Amino acid sequence: MSMTYKQAPMMAVYKDHMGDDNSVVNAARVSFAKDASNFTPEQNKNLIKYLAKHNHWTPFAHAFVTLHMKAPIAIHAQCVKHQIGFAMNTVSRRYVSEAPDYYLPIFRSKPIGSVKQGSGDEIKGSMQTNVQTVYSYYMQASIDLYKQLIDEGVTPEQARFVLPQGVMTEWVWSGSLMAWARFYNQRIDHHAQKEIQELAKQVDKIIEPLFPVAWEALTKTK
Repeated sequence: MSMTYKQAPMMAVYKDHMGDDNSVVNAARVSFAKDASNFTPEQNKNLIKYLAKHNHWTPFAHAFVTLHMKAPIAIHAQCVKHQIGFAMNTVSRRYVSEAPDYYLPIFRSKPIGSVKQGSGDEIKGSMQTNVQTVYSYYMQASIDLYKQLIDEGVTPEQARFVLPQGVMTEWVWSGSLMAWARFYNQRIDHHAQKEIQELAKQVDKIIEPLFPVAWEALTKTK
């Protein structure tokens, strides 16, 4: 008998961080054997803006943020591409055999014209409902099969092969402020998949209050 499995949203959740805006200033000013305390807050703010504008990125690599992320496998795969300045540890279905949650998207149409990636407008009305219903049916069926294989003695590291890319995974992700800014700037772009744009927005809401001057200089200043 088919069970009903939980639908889950994508999430970025704060875990830890190290440093603040002055960490960036101190890393830069050490070249002259100085630190933030030798200058006014306005001077330090202007230095951060200068560093970001001229791509002097190393001072931004001395502050760190750790988040707990949850997203569909397909979106996790896009996050994995961001390697420089990051460390990632992901839930392993070699060892975890509970039924996973799954992500229910709002489906979009194919883009108009010949493009390699992207999507069109949100599908409306009954067609959206129908597509979501079919999608949910097959997600549930795949998770049922996964559980059946495990119940029949199949090792979890092989049973996971039947799970589709829409099931959720989660990971702890730590990175420097510079690494997070690169992730955000690339994934908030309108060419990025909408789902990862939504994840980037959550990252922005967490990091901005932790490093208000540096984050604005790296991500909001044109």
